[in-house]
Amino acid sequence: MNVGIIGCGLIGQKRAKALAGAQLVATADVVAERAQTLSRSVAGAAAFTDWQELVEQPNVDIVVVATTNDMLAPITLRAVEAGKHVMVEKPAARNSRELQPIIDAAKQAGVQVRVGFNHRYHPALLKCREIIASGVVGPLMFIRGRYGHGGRVGYDREWRADPKLAGGGELLDQGVHLIDLARWFMGDFPTVEGYAGTFFWDMPVEDNGFMLLRTPSNQVAHLHVSCTEWKNLFSLEIYGKTAKLHVEGLGGSYGVERLTHHQMLPEMGPPDTTSYEYPRGDQSWALEFAEFLDDIRLKRTPAANLHDALAALEIVETIYARSSLDFT
Repeated sequence: MNVGIIGCGLIGQKRAKALAGAQLVATADVVAERAQTLSRSVAGAAAFTDWQELVEQPNVDIVVVATTNDMLAPITLRAVEAGKHVMVEKPAARNSRELQPIIDAAKQAGVQVRVGFNHRYHPALLKCREIIASGVVGPLMFIRGRYGHGGRVGYDREWRADPKLAGGGELLDQGVHLIDLARWFMGDFPTVEGYAGTFFWDMPVEDNGFMLLRTPSNQVAHLHVSCTEWKNLFSLEIYGKTAKLHVEGLGGSYGVERLTHHQMLPEMGPPDTTSYEYPRGDQSWALEFAEFLDDIRLKRTPAANLHDALAALEIVETIYARSSLDFT
């Protein structure tokens, strides 16, 4: 299938390298040089500065949307209305109100829309799913997750610090990834508590978000996201009644990706411990896109879809409301 990428920055470039056999035929970016540079990586690919021109190209089957948050929903909606399948980066919109029209339009157009929750495809997290499915972890009790980075000089003047462009702060940036993973393992969280606030950066959006989420059966996800972490960190601990799974690192600056499986013994005491290490780099982008190609071929609703994005956005909005934050 033929792919057009809108937004040719870091994420757009990553997507271009992970098309899983699909063909890049068009690029678009408001900075012409970025679109042209990416298009030159594939012979015959066209470059545009107007994203609407790309959406209208008859040879484009799939549109990848990798822009700032303010443009995710408008571009996705127009692409869906044009009959294109869409891979849109998280959070897919600045708020739930922007997302609902896309859900309706995608259903009417009969196209597939996948949201870029690529963390589901990291090997340690896939291994967690496998181990949990085997039954050795027992019923899940709670999840403790932390995800953060330290920013950089001038971070509070970049687009993620502008509520009009970003729609919010750290909860919409890394927070939706943790929310999505917690939902992936435990399901919906109708009970939402939390707080979002700005502790360090001179910006009108939050730099830390604290979440306490609860399922109808009282399983709990305790999550913290931060851009005052200073040392990049990813940690997800999944506690079952008979085992604990701990994922650390995502590769790169987050450290080597590892999974530690602590299995309770009948006599309790120190558990049996098995460790897995994944040093080969991040393959999640390619795995995610390969599954999307299968979704399209099989006319199957993607596993990470608009309803998952909507659920994550609604949790974020609940915490914003409880924190007296309004970025709309």
